[in-house]
Amino acid sequence: MALVSQSTGENPVPATTGSPVPAGTQLQVGGEQRQLRNDEKAAALLLALGPDYGKPIFDELDELEIRQLSRAMSRLGPITQEMLDDLMIEFVTTVSSNGSLSGNTDSTERLLLSFLPQERVDAIMEEIRGPAGRNMWEKLSNVQADVLAAYLKNEYPQTIAVVLSKIATEHASKVLAVLPEELAMDVVQRMLGLDPVQKEILEKIEMTLRTEFMSTLNHTKRRDSHEQMAEIFNAFDRQTEARFITSLEEINRDDAERIKQLMFTFEDLARLDMPAIQTLLSRLDKRDLALALKGASDAVKEFFFQNMSSRAAKLLQDDMTDMGPVRLKDVDEAQTRMVATAKDLAAKGEIVILKTKSDDQMIA
Repeated sequence: MALVSQSTGENPVPATTGSPVPAGTQLQVGGEQRQLRNDEKAAALLLALGPDYGKPIFDELDELEIRQLSRAMSRLGPITQEMLDDLMIEFVTTVSSNGSLSGNTDSTERLLLSFLPQERVDAIMEEIRGPAGRNMWEKLSNVQADVLAAYLKNEYPQTIAVVLSKIATEHASKVLAVLPEELAMDVVQRMLGLDPVQKEILEKIEMTLRTEFMSTLNHTKRRDSHEQMAEIFNAFDRQTEARFITSLEEINRDDAERIKQLMFTFEDLARLDMPAIQTLLSRLDKRDLALALKGASDAVKEFFFQNMSSRAAKLLQDDMTDMGPVRLKDVDEAQTRMVATAKDLAAKGEIVILKTKSDDQMIA
């Protein structure tokens, strides 16, 4: 069973049989020494065996074991010579090899196709290749609520009830809220009386969602790219933001202006109304506030002072004076934390921040 890597570049061959290692097994020289877990040991061994020798073992495994083993294969990565030696010694008695083994999604899929039907392999690999290996219900929990609701509203209420019972509770509430009211109430009643769903029915629903919805999701309405980029720019420090905006203005001024309109910056805090700024001030760290205002414009400073009591404003000014010179980096970080706090309050519904700068009013 020892695997020998030929210096001529030809396919490695099992030393005892003389037949080539199957194409599904990918051998490379190198790798980093590490301790293998039990599932990784099984994955490495079966990859080394290949489809001809591995099929009888796979035939004895159930669906869950095959999925677990396939996932381990796809994430195995490089296996050093010493690791491969130790692995083979554990299962047999001796081994002699100069190669190393690497498991990836392609080699896993080729091996599975040698003894499983295409449909079953597709289902296994789709789960492995999905974001962080998430299953169908976890993926649906990350689909925009309005997009998922637009698809589900054309389904039977019982089907909608099953889907909403399987996805994350918080996301189910968002989807339910945007469904037509009469349909939503029908779904609520069905969810209240929902019995355990038969495995065959659940698998059929999953397959339908996979083929009719998830596969075409890329063609549905996507989030506005300018809005997404504005959030990225918001996370920049001041110098980086200015550099990117300036460069973008030279390339496409319209894009730059659109992003600037969508960005919510530290200066925009001065556009909050009195109840909103009072809520924000009650949640801020006093040192962060003093540090942030050290680098603020006179207008922004005055705005904050006017929304505080005379005593509080005087104490804050004294704190700012006592700080002396401060690093611009520290000021930027403090201002970023203040903006983040405002956004968190908005997300919790405690204040409302309108999306664009063309809207002059922000409501608490």
